[in-house]
Amino acid sequence: MAHELRGAAAVAGIGLTEFGELPGRNHLEVLAEAAHHALNDAGLSMPDVDGLFVSSMGRVFHPLHAAEYLGIQPSVIDGTNIGGSSFVNCVQSAAMAIRTGVCKVALIAYGSTNRSNRKNKIREGANPNAGAWHASEYNPRNPIVSYALAAARHMHEYGTKREHLAEVAVSTRQWAMRNPRAEMRDPLSIGDVLGARMICDPLTLFDCCLVSDAGAAIVMVSAEKAKDLPQKPVYLLGIGSATSHDQIAQMPDLTVTPAAQSGPRAFAMAGLNPSDIDVAEFYDAFTINTILFLEDLGFCGKGEGGAFVEAGNIGPGGSLPVNTNGGGLSCVHPGMYGMFVTIEAVEQLRGQCGERQIEGANIALANGNGGVLSSQVTAIYGTEATL
Repeated sequence: MAHELRGAAAVAGIGLTEFGELPGRNHLEVLAEAAHHALNDAGLSMPDVDGLFVSSMGRVFHPLHAAEYLGIQPSVIDGTNIGGSSFVNCVQSAAMAIRTGVCKVALIAYGSTNRSNRKNKIREGANPNAGAWHASEYNPRNPIVSYALAAARHMHEYGTKREHLAEVAVSTRQWAMRNPRAEMRDPLSIGDVLGARMICDPLTLFDCCLVSDAGAAIVMVSAEKAKDLPQKPVYLLGIGSATSHDQIAQMPDLTVTPAAQSGPRAFAMAGLNPSDIDVAEFYDAFTINTILFLEDLGFCGKGEGGAFVEAGNIGPGGSLPVNTNGGGLSCVHPGMYGMFVTIEAVEQLRGQCGERQIEGANIALANGNGGVLSSQVTAIYGTEATL
């Protein structure tokens, strides 16, 4: 018997702001712009919203601030922060709220002026306990030190090469060149990646995500309600979450992320397998992420991710299109990227991606990553044909 969440809720609206640098604006203004775009896309308005799901890096009471700024008093409000995977986790929470009838219109929203803050030397609040034990001893430059450690271990254990990491950066840039919204659209070669400034061995500048200002929002409703709204519904077929650690020193195996648990949970709920996926969107804060998620989500064997990307599988024309918007590496990364994996999955299933559109896409996977490979939430979406 199918899981009761399978196909019960749908994404009915999506909204994005411009990407890059948004001077003179704060995070709530950016969040609100994205939220209004998403509601307009869904044919709804702010008074229709009775469920608000938001998250923020280090802001106490952020859900209250957001609700007040938007002028709503939702019956369901959630501000859970599990890092960059929070917004895929919000999809799970919103779907459960819709299925149980505690809300009818769920708004998931995010706004960030991360790039402007850095330029203007504005430091946002941060969790003082994050990585407390090793940070107090070694004062690492996180998160990059942690991701570099995972990359180095994968290279040591499986023979993964820097060229394999570079292949990930190049493939995402090839997708970004087809996306007019993407921040980085200039051609990029393997040599460019390998020859770029080393940030933390083995990761160079192009192995690392962008720092952006941006906003994004999603509107979710029941499957029944979605049929009466303007856009082609994109249904949540399966979702699963998992966590294994906080600080990288406590990661049980540096080459295995919690996606090895969240993925099977999502596939089981959806009644699908990795071979059924038409397009995949991963949280690629660093190039090693994509290789790890390909393996842990079952698209190739453990240790085979490098060879998989080297064969051209994830770029344009490949067997498994990955990060078709250009990802966090070349499209946008405003501190927490999880919203954007869902939005790109939705646009692909709607058939709205223009030059980067995957023909005949009916099933999309979106994987959110939080902390330092700490938290993974995997969602699988489908068109009406998959119900």
